[in-house]
Amino acid sequence: MRELGRDPATAQEPGPMGGSAMKSYTTYITFNTTKRQEIIDITDQLEEFLRERPVEEGLMLVSAMHITASVFVNDHEPGLWQDIQDWLEGVVAPWDHHPACKDDYLHNQTGEDNGAAHLRSLAVGHQVLVPITNGRMDLGPWQRVFYGEWDGRRPKRVVVKIIGE
Repeated sequence: MRELGRDPATAQEPGPMGGSAMKSYTTYITFNTTKRQEIIDITDQLEEFLRERPVEEGLMLVSAMHITASVFVNDHEPGLWQDIQDWLEGVVAPWDHHPACKDDYLHNQTGEDNGAAHLRSLAVGHQVLVPITNGRMDLGPWQRVFYGEWDGRRPKRVVVKIIGE
């Protein structure tokens, strides 16, 4: 896996709320992406973080900390990953829509070359909220959580927050 490391998790336990203490935990997952565009399954890392935290019922927020990345839930199937990338390239925000593509996106006129990556992040979304039931991520049978990198080849981070009791 491309994980470089995880920052130490922090936990806060405020006073009792309705007889039970609400807990909050935070961690960061760091990746070193090797391609400009990449889809990385982060479900196992999220499940490991949850196993280390005593939350039976709650929510897990998983959010990309980069404006050219996404976090989404879908099927772990490489053909689908290629379909997603083809959809983004062909319909949503192609990198090259004509020979002078660098002028197609006004953002690229600022000296950047990643206007397409910003639009891809908007289309796919930058975060997901996963329910926690009986101490486990409550996903459907084929669902996994993915980090979608649309302008990579450098270290990237995801913040994970668990809130519950």
